[in-house]
Amino acid sequence: MAGYGDNAGFTAYATAAGYVFPVGTTEAQKDAARQRGSLVIDRYEVRFSGERTGGFAQERAWPRTGASTYYGEAIPPDAVPVAIENASYEAAFLELTNPGSLSPVVTGSSTVKREKVGQLEVEYTTFTSTDIDDVVALATPVATMIEGLLWRFLVPRLPGITVV
Repeated sequence: MAGYGDNAGFTAYATAAGYVFPVGTTEAQKDAARQRGSLVIDRYEVRFSGERTGGFAQERAWPRTGASTYYGEAIPPDAVPVAIENASYEAAFLELTNPGSLSPVVTGSSTVKREKVGQLEVEYTTFTSTDIDDVVALATPVATMIEGLLWRFLVPRLPGITVV
């Protein structure tokens, strides 16, 4: 599986942003981080306009046919916008330096609120919703830098209007 962009682009983006790779980071670790970062970006697919250019067999959400920006600018069906690659690099760096941080494991029964074991104290809280979407939304971290890079490619969410 390939992530968006490549390791050279990832390294250049991170360097320009002032990020420092952990000492000893290998190309294989960058590959793996880019893969995980791209999976994070692909979670936004339901909010992207258009459809996968290569259909359901296409590995990544981009490139897309019929896609446009928030402002209605057409995106060529063979293009992966630079901001999409950069957002994946942001996610990749977060995943490289803190693996799994953008993909938390969610349980619907409880979350940490308070429990003390020796010097360690943890707190648990219960969650009343049974809707899995609510549970996942509460547990999913928001990376504002990623959101900032992606917003131009997201379809506006309008409130539902019911006509009777």
